[in-house]
Amino acid sequence: MIPRSLATFSLALALLIAAVVPRAIAQGTDGDTRSVSGIVTNASGDPVPGAVVQLKDTKTLQIRSYVCQAGGKYHFAGLSTDVTYELRATFQGASSKTKRLSIFDSAKEPVIDLKLEK
Repeated sequence: MIPRSLATFSLALALLIAAVVPRAIAQGTDGDTRSVSGIVTNASGDPVPGAVVQLKDTKTLQIRSYVCQAGGKYHFAGLSTDVTYELRATFQGASSKTKRLSIFDSAKEPVIDLKLEK
C-alpha cells in the first residue's frame, strides 16, 4: 500500500506536469526562431517568379535555396534569432546585391525585398 503523503505528492506532481507540459509544447521554440520573406523584382520593378533566393547562415555557412512563387515571393521559416543571415537572388544571369538579416533585427517576420541587376 502507498503511504498517503506519497500518493498526495504523486497526484500534485501529475497535476503540475499536466498544467505545464502542454503550454511548453504549444510555445515550442517560437521565442528562438523567426522567418524572412520578400519579393524578387527585376530592374524594371516587375516580380520574377522562378528566381532563386539563397539564404546563407553566416555561422555554419549552410545555404538554403527557395524558388520564387507567383508574384516573385519567397519565404524562409525556422531561422535562429542568434544568427546573421545573408540573402541573394539570381535569375538567368542577373543577381541582386547581398542583403543581411542581422541578429540585431528584432522583427519576428522581417520583409527583405531583392532587386535583380544585370
